Amino acid sequence: METLPIVPRAEVRPQWLARHHEAPLEPELPIIDPHHHLSDSLWGGYLQDDLLADLGAGHNIQSTVFIQVGFGYREDGPGHLRPVGETERVAAIAGRIPAEAGTRVCEGIVGFADLALGARVEETLAAHLQAAAGRFRGIRCHAAAHAQFQYGVMHAPPLHLYMDPQFREGYATLARFGLTFDSWAYHTQLDELCDLARAFPDIPVVIDHIGVPLGVGPYVGQRDAVFAEWKRLLQKIAALPNVCIKLGGLGMSVFGFGFHLAGRPPTSEELAQAWSPYILTCIEIFGPSRCMFESNFPVDKGTCSYPVLWNTFKRITAGMSEDEKRQLYRDTAARFYRLA
Repeated sequence: METLPIVPRAEVRPQWLARHHEAPLEPELPIIDPHHHLSDSLWGGYLQDDLLADLGAGHNIQSTVFIQVGFGYREDGPGHLRPVGETERVAAIAGRIPAEAGTRVCEGIVGFADLALGARVEETLAAHLQAAAGRFRGIRCHAAAHAQFQYGVMHAPPLHLYMDPQFREGYATLARFGLTFDSWAYHTQLDELCDLARAFPDIPVVIDHIGVPLGVGPYVGQRDAVFAEWKRLLQKIAALPNVCIKLGGLGMSVFGFGFHLAGRPPTSEELAQAWSPYILTCIEIFGPSRCMFESNFPVDKGTCSYPVLWNTFKRITAGMSEDEKRQLYRDTAARFYRLA
């Protein structure tokens, strides 16, 4: 079996991040962070205290949604139920955080279930719902794979996963449980996601990380061509009313911006200049009512701090109306994930 080259992720380096600080812009703006992770070991470990420190750094984070990353799986029992351990662990962490923390931490939980099990995945979904204490909202079963490289902290899925009939049989069960679907796929796979979302119009879908227009592997030096193709594919999938998009993730090395390789962390002005064409294109195509900003922390912490990340987004949206900002920073996420 061919071994694909690995695209290294941007590692979290606290001393490097400490070289640049910013005060929060628009500190009263209400925000739901609909995409963060927790881990015992990845990114140097990122658990309750680390998350609370970021949430308390000055922006008005009212609520968060945990997204699966292979954290806290059960170590025994049937294989298809081991991912339920992640939901159990996250729900326990959320239950220990006092209300005076000021943020409804992990108000929503998105877990993993192997949809390639087909209809048999129903047992896993039911177990997640039982374990989540009312917090369970959906499934992420990522398809991010490429024939020429590997990236990420989780296993590389099979190519063309979203087209597999057995996967689609399992995917169909999400509608019966009233669950959403988070898609992590590269821009090269957006056509397959479009086909999946069109085939199951009753299942709400959110595209993670703006659909990941690639900037590594064969796409190095091809930014303009990739942008044009990515935009074309987003325009196609945006015609489906059941699809939303998350604005974030651009701090990952797979985008190819390379800020994490510099001697100092980037400023929010620098990030806004590089990222605004992508963010504004998504908003233009989907509209604010179908877009939600995300932190993708601690993954994007390899590029910048939490205050700098939200300052970047606020610089990009500085000229937008108060209603547009409410949708982008809070209301779209609240609707999609059925939050308070």
